[in-house]
Amino acid sequence: MRVAILGAGAFGTALACTLDAAQLWCRDPAQATHMQRSRENTAKLPGVRLPQSVSVISDMAQVQAEIVLLAIPMQQTRSFVEANRAHLAERSLVACAKGIDLELMIGPVGVIRTILPQTGVALLTGPSFAEDIARGLPTALTLACSDKALGLALQDRLSTPNLRLYRNSDVIGAELGGALKNVIAIAAGVTIGAGLGESARAALMARGYAEMQRLALSLGAQPATLAGLSGLGDLILTCGSEKSRNFRYGLALGQGQEFDRATTVEGVATARAVARLAQARGLDMPITRMVAALTDGAMTLTETLSALLTRPLTDE
Repeated sequence: MRVAILGAGAFGTALACTLDAAQLWCRDPAQATHMQRSRENTAKLPGVRLPQSVSVISDMAQVQAEIVLLAIPMQQTRSFVEANRAHLAERSLVACAKGIDLELMIGPVGVIRTILPQTGVALLTGPSFAEDIARGLPTALTLACSDKALGLALQDRLSTPNLRLYRNSDVIGAELGGALKNVIAIAAGVTIGAGLGESARAALMARGYAEMQRLALSLGAQPATLAGLSGLGDLILTCGSEKSRNFRYGLALGQGQEFDRATTVEGVATARAVARLAQARGLDMPITRMVAALTDGAMTLTETLSALLTRPLTDE
């Protein structure tokens, strides 16, 4: 089955490199032409060559593949799918975004299903950096799909010697694991940026994981999913490396520095959405609440740290 990747950011480009994709769709025609000629995404993934088998296009009408991976940022997914539903309806779709839609308050698979209810949809998520995938380094991801037959077919086609996919039918759990870990990664970056130390980061990750479980389980996720690649695995990766955009963003906040506004930081919007969800469901998620307040400018760094460190002592 042919594969097309929609979205020529770092992750989409990396997937095109490793999956022997037939096509890589780029929103900007000029960038698509440059990438097709140079065989490199110099803006997002410099130094990585695109295989000659990959055709870079900018016209959705040219997409010719049975499997389409949507490497589109979470907050753009709904408008993109709505605008291109005619081109997407007859294909098997794999969402690659991590986050929660700010209006619908659901993850990427849920968003796609509201627009294309008859289309088969899966989610590709888990601990991965685009550069690692593009360079062929061993990576394991979760492929979440409620349709077993579709999940098996996608797992077979999208797995490679260096990209190992584990199937999971718990789509909600996989969506929430990938979304929530970005919020905690921002907090971990703030912790290191503010000079609070490695011990504080470890505590932050453990308490953050408890928050992830608290919300996910209340929404019907399975505990094992949160303990797997798309939850704990992704949390460990993004909270411990400056390759993570969410961690770097938090690091800049902790250091009182500006961050590249052109870089998508999914955890910012996710923190807002999750804070609203937690409040509506009566859940205590102090780390998420503080990240939302800090990134929105509602509280200063000093205020957020004080609020967390002066909370009443309680049982673990």
